[in-house]
Amino acid sequence: MTVTCLLLLAFSSELQAQCSICTKTAQQMGEGPAKALNSGILYLMITPFAAIGFIIYRWVKLNNKEEKEEE
Repeated sequence: MTVTCLLLLAFSSELQAQCSICTKTAQQMGEGPAKALNSGILYLMITPFAAIGFIIYRWVKLNNKEEKEEE
């Protein structure tokens, strides 16, 4: 599921990850810096999701292994 979310984020044509204050500030800077700011926000967002996805993956894998050993 995490991989699917990451692929959707990577290949989406345009995502808006800015709050209203960031959007207003970015509009004042121009289109180029606004896109860079949005890309930076999305880049920083990927790290926590990847870490949580890895933890969930390991947890599920460990639980499946323990269930098989009990049988």
